[in-house]
Amino acid sequence: MTRETVSLGAFRFECGESIPELELAYESYGEFTGDNAVLVCHALTGSQHVARAGRSATDGSNGPSEALRGGMDQARAWWDDVVGAGKAIDTTERFVVCVNVPGSCYGSSGPASTDPETGEPYGTDFPAVTVADWTRAQRRLLDHLGVDRLKAVVGGSVGGMNALDWAKRYPEMVDRVVPVAAAARLDPQCVALDGVARRAITTDDDWNGGDYYGGKEPDDGLALARQIGHVMYLSKDSMERKFGRRAAGRGAARDDFPVDPAAGFFPYRDVESYLDYQARKFVERFDANSYLYLTRAMDNYDLAAGCASETDALANFEGEVLVMSFTGDWHFTTEQSESLAEAFRTAGVDVAHHVVDSDHGHDAFLVEPENVGPPLRDFLDSGVAGRAVTDTEAETGPAFAPVHASLFGD
Repeated sequence: MTRETVSLGAFRFECGESIPELELAYESYGEFTGDNAVLVCHALTGSQHVARAGRSATDGSNGPSEALRGGMDQARAWWDDVVGAGKAIDTTERFVVCVNVPGSCYGSSGPASTDPETGEPYGTDFPAVTVADWTRAQRRLLDHLGVDRLKAVVGGSVGGMNALDWAKRYPEMVDRVVPVAAAARLDPQCVALDGVARRAITTDDDWNGGDYYGGKEPDDGLALARQIGHVMYLSKDSMERKFGRRAAGRGAARDDFPVDPAAGFFPYRDVESYLDYQARKFVERFDANSYLYLTRAMDNYDLAAGCASETDALANFEGEVLVMSFTGDWHFTTEQSESLAEAFRTAGVDVAHHVVDSDHGHDAFLVEPENVGPPLRDFLDSGVAGRAVTDTEAETGPAFAPVHASLFGD
């Protein structure tokens, strides 16, 4: 595994603003043979550290940033059960690259980075970032690495939007695209919740207009934002199964946020305790300004932007596509994924929509590698021709349907 941060010169963002030096932190796995490169795009608060690949997160001469060194959750080998030797994205056969996107806080240029013109962190003076900027920056890095064609681009959640943008922006450079638990755009309900989450950060007195570096950080606002986001990643069924309405144990903490006087009469519930725990861990590893920037990039993304339709946006792509969705995911629904698959079909693109029956919610693409890995491996090896069962057999519920058209019919 190679872990590096490279400087790639000046970069102009879609918003029209520029920075004098774009730095991108990335990890690569396996050996490049000219036609075996796979780009993996991380989700909203993930990092370039997609797999351990036999090494810890702290070894090597190019060690991780302080944020990654202390990080938890997705920041540490977030798809280790999918990427690696002998796994679905097999690093003994493929050259795998994962890049921390601009605007994030794991080594790539973002609000917490130092502005060379002032010697201080950019803060909210950092340019607004879009998913298209992520794609263009990744292309810049791949050019630096000598990769002129990709066997596949794979991404989960907003990383799936990033993968879709590759099919739209650089169709001649990609053979296969795999958006997992993604969609052509975010629906209004999720945009609304993201807006509330951002307000939780910007109304924290410690946010200070984004100029909090070196002082007290807006941890309470970021913690609340994470809790709102985390609820979007779970399903009703998974929350009922994990928590129900149970009260937390006697030793459970209740000091994460101020509480009202009546709180002493009512139980502190398991679900509250879980969200408080997740919030505490998150603020240890992520930057509040980055959360603002990245959620806005996700909310703004629209595959059809600048085109007559989604089909028009995909008209120049001549490769193959595997769309993966999960039945319990209400953040990016199976219906949204089927609409995306239909846009590819209408554009004349060979596409398969693999639907996983799951009650884990949006997090399923991270916590169910046993359901993600097999169809992904099948598709990377053989494309849509790698279907091991017919559509009819898939609908009757075999133990495993490697890649089938959809539960909607085709």
